[in-house]
Amino acid sequence: MAGTLGIFGICLLFAWVHMSSGTTVNIPDKVYKIARGDKAVIPCVFTPSKSITSVTWTADPDVKDDPEINVAGYFTPTNKVTVYQKYKGRANVVVDMVKGTANLELLSTTNADTRDYECKVQDPEDELGLLSDKASLVVLVAPSPPICNIVGKTEYFENIQLTCRSEEGTPTPSYKWESYNVNNVLRPLPLKATDQNGALSLVNISMDTSGYYICTSTNEIKSAKCNVTLRVNPPSMNMASTAGIIGGVVGMAVLVGIIICCCCYCRRRREKAEEYPMETPEDEEFTDKDPEGREDDRDIHVNSEEERRLKSADRRDPPDDRSERSYDRRSDYNDRRDHYTDRRDDRSDRTERNDRDDRHDRDRYDDRRDRNDDRRDHYDDRRDRYDDRRDRYDDRYDSDRYSDRYDSRDRPPSVPPNKPKEPRN
Repeated sequence: MAGTLGIFGICLLFAWVHMSSGTTVNIPDKVYKIARGDKAVIPCVFTPSKSITSVTWTADPDVKDDPEINVAGYFTPTNKVTVYQKYKGRANVVVDMVKGTANLELLSTTNADTRDYECKVQDPEDELGLLSDKASLVVLVAPSPPICNIVGKTEYFENIQLTCRSEEGTPTPSYKWESYNVNNVLRPLPLKATDQNGALSLVNISMDTSGYYICTSTNEIKSAKCNVTLRVNPPSMNMASTAGIIGGVVGMAVLVGIIICCCCYCRRRREKAEEYPMETPEDEEFTDKDPEGREDDRDIHVNSEEERRLKSADRRDPPDDRSERSYDRRSDYNDRRDHYTDRRDDRSDRTERNDRDDRHDRDRYDDRRDRNDDRRDHYDDRRDRYDDRRDRYDDRYDSDRYSDRYDSRDRPPSVPPNKPKEPRN
C-alpha cells in the first residue's frame, strides 16, 4: 500500500512540474550574420506538444509604430507552410513537430533583410509557457572600392585634407591611411597629421609631405583600398591675381607712354617756337619778292629771346655754372641759327627752281600759242583761196549761160558733119 502511494505521488509530481513549466520557445543566438546574397537560416526550438496549432515568423517594421511584417507560418490542421506576399519566393519554414523545430530560411538576402525576426508558437492549452523568442539578422556588405580625394591647394605652408569614403558597406567600414615616400618606402604619418573617419588632415605641408598615400576601407567581410599621389608645389598666383597684375602693368605702360608722348610733343613745340616761328614751304605761296626783311626780324626776335633767357639764367645760377651754361646755350643757339640759315638757303633754292619751272612753263605756253596762231593764219589763207575760186567759178558760169540764151536765135541749126550734100540739078 505504501509502495503504491509512493508511485502515485511521483506521477503527480511529474504532472505538476510539466503543468507548471509549459511550452518554451528558444532561438539559440541573438544575432546572426550573413553575407549579402547568401542564404540565411535562423533556427527556432520549442517544446513539442499536441496542442500546438501554429508556428509563425514575423519581422519588425521599418517604422517603429507600424504593424509587424508577416514572413511565413506553419499551421497544424493542414500541415502546410504559408509564405506571405512580401517574402513569397524567398522565404520558407522547415518544421519538425516531433523534434520541436521551426527554422526560418531566407534566400538571396539583401540589405533590407537586416532587422529583428520573431518565432511564435500558438498553443491554446498553454497559459504559462514562453511562446515566442527574437533574434537579429545582419546582412553583411563588403565595402565598395573607396574614393580618395585631395581637398585644398597643394602648395607650401597650406593645410589640406585627404578624404577616403566607401559608398556602401555593412557594417560601416573603418578607414586607415598609410604614407609612402617617393621611393615607395613606408614612413610614419607627419607629427601633426590627424586621421579621423577617413579624413587625413595635413598641416603646414612642405616638399617632405609629397609622396603616395594609401587608404584601406575594412569591415567584417573584406577590405578595399585606394591611393592618391600628393605633390606639393611652390606658391603660385591664381588666374585672377595674375590677370589683375598684367592689367595693372599694361595700364601703367599705357599711362607712361601717353606721358612720354605729351612731353615729346610739348618739347618739340617749344623747340620750334624757340628756333623760328615760320610756316612750312608747302603752305606758302612762292613769289619773286625777297623775304629778307622778315627773316631779319625773326633773327632779331630770336636774339632777343636768347639774350633774355641767358640773362635770367645768369641771375639764378652761380658764376661758374652760369658761364658753363651760358656757353652751352650760346653753342646751342649758334647750332640752331646755322640750321635755320641752311633751311633758308634750301628755301631760296626751291624758290629759284620753282621760278625756272614757271618760266619754262610760260615759254612752252607761248610756243603752243604761236603754233596755234600759225595754224589759224594758214586756215584763213585756205579759206580766202577757196572764196576766190568760188567767185571765179560763179562768174564764168553766169557769162556762158546768158550768151547761149541770146545767140541761139540767130544761129542756124547745126548740121551734122557727115550729112551728104544735096545733088545739083
